Amino acid sequence: MSSSAVEAFMQEVIAKNPGEKEFHQAVREVVESVMPVLDRHPEFRKAKILERIVEPERVIMFRVPWQDDRGEVHVNRGMRVEFNSAIGPYKGGLRFHPSVNLGIIKFLGFEQIFKNALTTLPMGGGKGGSDFDPKGKSDSEVMRFCQSFMNELYRHIGEYIDVPAGDIGVGGREIGFLFGQYKKLTRRFEGVLTGKGLNWGGSLIRPEATGYGQVYFAEEMLKTRGKSFKGLRCVVSGSGNVAQYAAQKVLQLGGKVLTFSDSNGFIVDEEGIDEKKLAFVMELKNVRRGRIKEYVDKYPKAHYEPVDPKKNYNPLWEVKCDVALPSATQNEINEIDAQHLVKNGCFCVSEGANMPTTPEGVEVFLESKILYGPAKAANAGGVATSGLEMTQNAMRLSWSREEVDNRLHQIMINIHKTCKETAEAYGTPGNYVNGANIAGFLKVASAMLDQGLV
Repeated sequence: MSSSAVEAFMQEVIAKNPGEKEFHQAVREVVESVMPVLDRHPEFRKAKILERIVEPERVIMFRVPWQDDRGEVHVNRGMRVEFNSAIGPYKGGLRFHPSVNLGIIKFLGFEQIFKNALTTLPMGGGKGGSDFDPKGKSDSEVMRFCQSFMNELYRHIGEYIDVPAGDIGVGGREIGFLFGQYKKLTRRFEGVLTGKGLNWGGSLIRPEATGYGQVYFAEEMLKTRGKSFKGLRCVVSGSGNVAQYAAQKVLQLGGKVLTFSDSNGFIVDEEGIDEKKLAFVMELKNVRRGRIKEYVDKYPKAHYEPVDPKKNYNPLWEVKCDVALPSATQNEINEIDAQHLVKNGCFCVSEGANMPTTPEGVEVFLESKILYGPAKAANAGGVATSGLEMTQNAMRLSWSREEVDNRLHQIMINIHKTCKETAEAYGTPGNYVNGANIAGFLKVASAMLDQGLV
């Protein structure tokens, strides 16, 4: 497929899905990567695999009415995009955040297809969520919302149909409320949600998995240049689950963590964020649900900088580092940010958030030949461990912390190997973007071909 064919294809996608810019961005990246695949496999083109893969199998949208503690009624919108089930039941998180709209959920669901394929586990791609904001809500309000949300969603999910998990705004508390309502409505105790509590079907290492996996992937990339994390300066964005455990794993591997951020601003601690300081951040964010600015009250030698919406770049990415671990949200690194990182000596970027770099930023990384691990490969550890949780649920077993971590580590090593070898096989050595997209696409496309026109 030539560049003109890519543009023609994209025009059709944009016309069918107007206004969904994140979805268009995710589709374009994959379509550009898989051009050589379609040339080598005319059977994929004949069966219109690409046209079918960008169309969700099912989109479910519903209203979610709920009452706050004062008795006031609120109405949010809920949705689930069941994108592709060629290699297994739909699998992907639920996101509760005011920014949620159909375009964002479709972009996340589309990415999930290829990410899940890379894990080698039998999981299709899906995603869901709501424009509900759990921030500032009481436990009772969150419970009532989750119960109302599940009152509709339960009809569409099940352990062999669709297995949601958490994402931004959906942690252990929300998964518990959602599972409780699912069980009440269906009278079934099954592995329908992942990220469950440890004493009722959850898996050890699941909270840590995305951050750990992101760092394991970076470690494999570093090995290709004879390096390790020992002594490297690492900049981490975000301060939620992914960022916290990425930082923890960096510390375990001997690296130095310098930053955390949230939607208000970021902190820089040149002395390094050690285990004690990380424990403070975890308590601040997970228990008190405070803002990262409070870090400098506790550790005054650190520096805090608020977000300046007038700037067309993020000063966080100007902090001098060897490794960047974007772990906050989509499109947080633009072209200027990417240039700042490269100019200041960053030679490795491993993505923990979903699609945190804009296409222009990705171009900067690829042109400068730094080690760049795209999200669908580098952050696949979370969904991989969700898959391991599904396996444990199906077998009515619970594996030890060490066993799950070892399996996760091996999965990330294998994903890196697959991406690296696939990129080389298709003439773009070192390009993990092409490697990840092509490897994921080949697996799903072959399965779709085998299963006929469905």
